[in-house]
Amino acid sequence: MSMRRLMNLSFGLAFLIYVLSACETKEQEKHLSVEGVIDKAITVLYQTRNEEELAALTNEQAFALFSEEEKQTLSSKHWMFDVSVPVVVSVIRSIKQKDIPFWLENGGFTKTGMTLKNEMTTYEVWQKEFDSGRVGLGINGFGNYGLHYFVSVGPQNRDDKLVLSNFFPENQYVGTMDNGAFTYHDWDELVLEDVPAALQGQKLLTTIRGRGVETHLVGAFRKTIYPSSAIPDQVMLTWSSNPATGIDIQWRTDTTVNNGSVVYWEEGSSEMFSVNAERYTMEDLRLMNDRFCNRFTAQLRGLKPGKRYEYQISPENEWNEKYKFTTEEENDSFSFIWFGDTHYSPEWGKVANVAFRNHPDAAFYTIAGDLVSDGLHRDQWDELFAYSEDIISQRPFMNVPGNHDNRLGLGAKMYRDMFSYPGNGPDDVNQEQTYAFTYKNSLFLMIDATSPVEKQTTWIENQLKNSDAIWKFAVFHFPPYNWEEPYLDIQKEWVPVFDKYHVDMVFGGHIHYYMRSKPLKNGDVVASYNDGTAYIISIGIPSKTEDFINEPYAELRKMEGQFYQYIEIDDNQLIYKSVDSDNNVIDSFNLKK
Repeated sequence: MSMRRLMNLSFGLAFLIYVLSACETKEQEKHLSVEGVIDKAITVLYQTRNEEELAALTNEQAFALFSEEEKQTLSSKHWMFDVSVPVVVSVIRSIKQKDIPFWLENGGFTKTGMTLKNEMTTYEVWQKEFDSGRVGLGINGFGNYGLHYFVSVGPQNRDDKLVLSNFFPENQYVGTMDNGAFTYHDWDELVLEDVPAALQGQKLLTTIRGRGVETHLVGAFRKTIYPSSAIPDQVMLTWSSNPATGIDIQWRTDTTVNNGSVVYWEEGSSEMFSVNAERYTMEDLRLMNDRFCNRFTAQLRGLKPGKRYEYQISPENEWNEKYKFTTEEENDSFSFIWFGDTHYSPEWGKVANVAFRNHPDAAFYTIAGDLVSDGLHRDQWDELFAYSEDIISQRPFMNVPGNHDNRLGLGAKMYRDMFSYPGNGPDDVNQEQTYAFTYKNSLFLMIDATSPVEKQTTWIENQLKNSDAIWKFAVFHFPPYNWEEPYLDIQKEWVPVFDKYHVDMVFGGHIHYYMRSKPLKNGDVVASYNDGTAYIISIGIPSKTEDFINEPYAELRKMEGQFYQYIEIDDNQLIYKSVDSDNNVIDSFNLKK
């Protein structure tokens, strides 16, 4: 063998060893991360314990699952950052949390006598000194307590200039420890009181309430009453393109089915078409009877306007007579139905199906947020889709997320995975959480009010400015005007834009009652809805509100009940109705332009 070939072989062998070593290092890093440690533990639990044992898991049993090395990971890799000088780190935790994180005392933290509070709880302060370099803090616990600890950092020597860097998780907000400071990004109205003088002025590391779910083991395991199978279900229509020429069809199977497609044809025609679907494997780690499922999306394009189509999901061959849809017609008459909060309730399902029977003409359905109660629990989505299966397989289901869908600051990824919506939202907001679509002569602004308000104002104005729609609707979860907690940021940012371009109606939920405002412009009541906007709040589940206060801008309120709203448009005329669970029209009015 020549020297050159020998050198090339040696180099190739060395490179292969390097690649394998790098892969092994990455795999080790994954297993030694908090996420990897918890994933491994849950996988072992599924292999060794039955459902009753999983449901009964205690904090002590959870702690015993981990090796000493894994406990060290859980003690130091949940929250990390570098400090430029020696510091005192304060871990500030709620006294209402039953189980104190195991790593605090074990890791050398000392409980001080200092306390502080917000309107929800009182916090105690644990402290430890660290040298300059890396600081690693541990998990919030094995339960899912809803107020995660937060952190204050100060130099040991007051004259030292402290710099914090290299954060995990990334994009850490660093505030100033003081009265009035917020600690949770998903609830920045919740601010601190009675901050001890010794902590004031220190660097405040904020968090989100929901981080406890990352290591949730005690009381964590759930079942779905609608597990996936090889038979496609949760068949749902949405729009992500022009409603006249396209539609998206989504469905679910178990993981034994890796491919799917839609066969469709124009009603009365013998010519059939087929579109392959994209597959996505969804995981709900704590769903003990259906951890993984496959979700499929097929995008149908080039359809004919104003035509009725029939379709079938492949690989199923049995015909389903309910799989039909109609593309947008070339006229300016249509209707739609919207709901306030639904929270995956079977009671909502009953009312939704009454609406479907009463109004077969409705072109689509929409929910103004809080579709479920915990957007990271797939079993709740399974129930929502089961209760509405006859509707959403025949009418597009166009929604916006609420605070329960975007749960405790953890994001709305599962929401995005469930729906295929237009990707035309603002750049600084997750796509398909805020979007817009036009149906005939009407513009629908579907806005994620759980994302930063100010980052969406320009997008809202551009959508309105560039639209020639006769009717303009905005749908988002948090109502700017309500008796309980008016959203002043939305009043400041969005309402002036709605006024400028005359948005006709704003639909919301969140506050569990029904309210239709008088015509409002600049926050004042005006003479006509042709001059002002109707702000309407509704609730899609049974509710009863007590101890409410007066709302001088309200035209009509219902503090008890469950409702759906039906809007019918015929060119420049609009008919609005709100209907309760007993099928009574509780509110109605007409508009004409």
